[in-house]
Amino acid sequence: MKQQGEIWVLLHNIRSAHNVGSMFRTGDAIGVSRFLLSGYTPAPLDRFRRPVKEIAKTALGAELTIPWEQGVSALDFVSRAKKEGFVVVGVEQDDRAIDYKEYVPAAKTLIVMGEEVGGIEQSLRDVCDVLLELPMNGKKESLNVSVAFGVTMYRLFDR
Repeated sequence: MKQQGEIWVLLHNIRSAHNVGSMFRTGDAIGVSRFLLSGYTPAPLDRFRRPVKEIAKTALGAELTIPWEQGVSALDFVSRAKKEGFVVVGVEQDDRAIDYKEYVPAAKTLIVMGEEVGGIEQSLRDVCDVLLELPMNGKKESLNVSVAFGVTMYRLFDR
């Protein structure tokens, strides 16, 4: 697999530790260089620096090999990424979203994933440079966040 520059991922308000672990595992497979965890997204280590079982179970060690940071403000992480030259790409259904198959990622890309039910909150969508949407052909309106992450990451970065 060819590495496409530097890839950071911001997970904001992801409730399920299993989803977080799954995204770490997929991130390891695709070559993510850093995870940024904000809001109530659980981290691989709890406040006592003990491993979180549910993340470890689904990440299978990827949580130990990819650098990660935890912070309260997603907007602070986005601001920092933009200062470092990253293009901020949200994965969300939105009026300004484009089909994910049409997008070619920048050399430095920050992928933003949001809460399982509500998605990326509006204030965070507003600071994204690009929003990508996965087409939905069935009766359901969305995929599980970790599945959407996997589909998106392989489409964008496995070239």
